[in-house]
Amino acid sequence: MSTDDARRLPPLNSLKAFEAAARKLSISLAAKELGVTPGAVSQQIKVLEDHAGAPLFRRDGGAIALTELGARLQPVLRDAFEQLKRAADIVYGPAGRHSLTVSVPPSFAARWLAPRMVRFSAEHPEIEVWISADMQLADVAGGRVDVAVRYGTGGYPGVRSELLLEAGVIPVCSPALLTGKTPLRKPADLAGHTLIHVAVGRVEEPRPDWKAWLKARGVTGVDAAAGPRYDQTAFAIEDAANGRGVALAPRAFVASDIASGRLIAPFADGYLATSMAYHVLTRRNGGREEARTFVAWLRREAEAEDGPVDEL
Repeated sequence: MSTDDARRLPPLNSLKAFEAAARKLSISLAAKELGVTPGAVSQQIKVLEDHAGAPLFRRDGGAIALTELGARLQPVLRDAFEQLKRAADIVYGPAGRHSLTVSVPPSFAARWLAPRMVRFSAEHPEIEVWISADMQLADVAGGRVDVAVRYGTGGYPGVRSELLLEAGVIPVCSPALLTGKTPLRKPADLAGHTLIHVAVGRVEEPRPDWKAWLKARGVTGVDAAAGPRYDQTAFAIEDAANGRGVALAPRAFVASDIASGRLIAPFADGYLATSMAYHVLTRRNGGREEARTFVAWLRREAEAEDGPVDEL
């Protein structure tokens, strides 16, 4: 639309006032519908008549009727406002009402949630999920976020919290490490392999490290500090899958790779539990229906893979 065309448009308020009065053939009823005074409606109609250069209503005592010009304008405006209502339905309709904001830690997003989202979308195409992967404390209670997943011991104030996934870790590596000059068969064999570490920091949650794992297994003669470091578990897992060494990872993050054979868990008793876990946070009343649907789906996904540790 050009600047000249924009200047030719009458004020929207005057168009709304005329359309309501023309539809009801009553200034007072139009004023009631629009939530203004009858005088304001009359004033806006006068503005539109000044733009038109001719009257839009005939006034006969207390009643009003459309002039020929008003009768021509009324159906055009009726259709125009109907189109505007349809536009509003698009803006505020199902896509808007069914959007969902979810906040999760980066490692959880990359290794657990993102690969599963295709299944959620297939089950619930009407819900559009916006995922924010960060370590910041999500404002669930205040309504900025619908659902959050957080790593900790639970007991989050002001929200409903439920356990989603245990966060214990297991050593994982490429199947290629089972053969070669130093086959990986028992924990002591780690002395001949590279240990891959995850550094706790801005984007990674604290979890058991190699020092804790080796101590729990009573393994000596292995340098628990040597080896490459990453700031995210996802990178450490990829390095292990590529055959560089052995990484410690939450069992939930590697279950699908172990099932496919891309990774192996070389030790049957390799699982090390932790008091920390992944919890789902929602508003105290459960939040909107979309949030409850999403949390129920998360729960089913978690339960589906929660098999015995020695199956890995």
